[in-house]
Amino acid sequence: MNQNTLDHLSAYLFWDMERSQLDWDRDRVLIIHRILEYGQVKDWQILTHHVDLHTIVEEAKRFRDLDPKALSFISTIANVDPTEFRCYSERQSNPPHWNF
Repeated sequence: MNQNTLDHLSAYLFWDMERSQLDWDRDRVLIIHRILEYGQVKDWQILTHHVDLHTIVEEAKRFRDLDPKALSFISTIANVDPTEFRCYSERQSNPPHWNF
């Protein structure tokens, strides 16, 4: 994935940083995380066009936090048990204060 490809992703995904400073190799985990949590279908299509699903799943398995809907999406689309994701077990033991 090159800078031109990153420019086609939704601008709001990286509202807090300069998009021109993003580097796929350095910021791969951040890019995957933002697309999973906040991306639109076109963002997902761009990501999967450049990165295989197995790589996306392996990165997502290491996320400490992931929105429950994003976790459900990635586990369903990849046919992986949600309990294999780190965010699943950590979410259970350390829920955010707004989820009662």
